[in-house]
Amino acid sequence: MKVLIVVSALVIACYAQRLQEEQYEKEFQQRNQLKETTTWIPILKYNKEQSQDGSYKTEYETGNNIVHEETGFLKDFSETHPNGVLVQHGQYSYQAPDGQTVNVQYTADENGFHAVGEHIPTPPPIPDEIQKGLDQIYAGIKQQEEESAHRAKSDPEYAKKLEARQQANAKGLYYHEE
Repeated sequence: MKVLIVVSALVIACYAQRLQEEQYEKEFQQRNQLKETTTWIPILKYNKEQSQDGSYKTEYETGNNIVHEETGFLKDFSETHPNGVLVQHGQYSYQAPDGQTVNVQYTADENGFHAVGEHIPTPPPIPDEIQKGLDQIYAGIKQQEEESAHRAKSDPEYAKKLEARQQANAKGLYYHEE
């Protein structure tokens, strides 16, 4: 009986060893396949000019038809922007999988990133009926603000409530009158 247990344990150990070797071999083959799929793409052109005032110009071109040019400079040194604001203008192009060349021109500054290109979708125009409704809503809000400002001039208590409401709105809070 002891011999049967020892032989069974040896058979199981050998089988487990063989399964483990097969698993390692599969993982090794998968790693090699990942390494083989990387394609080297040459950089055909690269130029960078940096000035003492913080302005720069960069351009490069790669072997897979990516072309990029960018200029940047600092502006608006003020109390709100003690280090200035970086303004970047540039353009890049690349070849899409369908073979079409995609061109993008962009500006990045204190107002965010703005890209322009034929491939970038644009929203459809707002229908006239909806625009009229939006105009009426805006006119009603403006009229209500004017009436509140006029009333606040003659009623100091209302002026305090109006000021509290405006401060709450500026903070994104809900104003509740008591």
